[in-house]
Amino acid sequence: MTDRQTPQPKRLFIETYGCQMNAYDSERMRDVLGPLGYAVTDKPDDADLVILNTCHIREKATEKVYSEIGRLRAHKERRQAEGKGMTIAIAGCVAQAEGEEIVARAPAVDLVVGPQAYHKLPELIARAARKTGERLAADFTAQEKFDALPERAPDGVTAFLSIQEGCDKFCTFCVVPYTRGAEYSRPLADVLAEAQALADKGVREITLLGQNVNAYHGDGGAGFADLLARLARIEGVERLRYTTSHPVEMTDELIALHGDEPKLMPYLHLPVQSGSDRILKAMNRKHDSAFYRDIIARLRAARPDIALSTDFIVGFPGESDKEFEATLSLVQDVNFASAFSFRYSARPGTPAAAMMAQVGEEAKAERLARLQMLLSEQQRAFNAAQIGRVLPVLVTGQGRKAGQAHGRSPYLQAVHFDAPSARPGEIVPVRIVASSQNSLSGELARTPVIA
Repeated sequence: MTDRQTPQPKRLFIETYGCQMNAYDSERMRDVLGPLGYAVTDKPDDADLVILNTCHIREKATEKVYSEIGRLRAHKERRQAEGKGMTIAIAGCVAQAEGEEIVARAPAVDLVVGPQAYHKLPELIARAARKTGERLAADFTAQEKFDALPERAPDGVTAFLSIQEGCDKFCTFCVVPYTRGAEYSRPLADVLAEAQALADKGVREITLLGQNVNAYHGDGGAGFADLLARLARIEGVERLRYTTSHPVEMTDELIALHGDEPKLMPYLHLPVQSGSDRILKAMNRKHDSAFYRDIIARLRAARPDIALSTDFIVGFPGESDKEFEATLSLVQDVNFASAFSFRYSARPGTPAAAMMAQVGEEAKAERLARLQMLLSEQQRAFNAAQIGRVLPVLVTGQGRKAGQAHGRSPYLQAVHFDAPSARPGEIVPVRIVASSQNSLSGELARTPVIA
């Protein structure tokens, strides 16, 4: 009787760029490929399958992909010389927008897979191995994708749950409607079933995802606030979050729920993009600065401890110094806990790319530096204001130091504290003793949590 060697797992490397939707998609690609024997590795050098899950929001995204393909090609050629193989797949929004060009320009790439087609990866990989079939799969089939995906395999006590994809808002600077397609909301029963399955596997905090997540409209007339209320009733789910939301979809019911539902965390990412009404109109944002300020006031009336995060674009075509000052004024009025801010970059095919009066790069850089300085001051002040408070912290794991744990505050801050017996999934009271730009430090408290 001869000994048989256990077959070695195939190695999968996924590089994820961009938003949380891409992070979710990468997780689901991992789930799809797991039954095929792929185990995740953190090094692309000797991977059997490499997936670049790309983002098309920022300028020169495609060039960055080609640069990475060049590095991967060298690894692929080395492995071929050793009698091994490497499959290179480009996924995500660059794949959707630039797929035909990638196929034409990059022979080293075996597959190009759009964000609505990654559930077909097993079939596509098999075809690539046989050198048959198309290298490009970029269909808009959101419902088919979700129906075909396997059951989730969460890594820890927090998880993303995609409930909505696509966008019908058509902001003039954005490529999402062209790379993700029209808005599609998953059936209510499917979302609730996946959330229940996550809770059964130990997930305690769920973040709902969508390009316009609060535009969710489920079957039977279920709106986003109704979905959140139903999710809050699932035993084991202790915290709910959602991103990315749009101001025009902040309904009265949703605002009220922030005050009525304790499982809905007091932290909201609500992109505004600019404080100038003329620029907001040119962006086709469908709201003005007064509308945005009113939403914030109503949210704070419903939930006084709510913290806000947002997005800004500086240097949008035609933006004047005065209009940029309006953005700074809005920041000062709202006082954000955190924010993401970027220089405007023209995306091919979007209306803003063809607008006259493009702002110079020097002016963009100067404005961005001023804005980020103010936003950083507000973030540091918000974090420092937590010192002395006792916050309920969801334990997510053990720290690098012996006896140290880490977790998340209600405001999505990373918290490090000494608690050798704390286990992932527990929510423990932590007294905050120090803060930095991006995290908090604390000690396990014996006193009740101070709201």
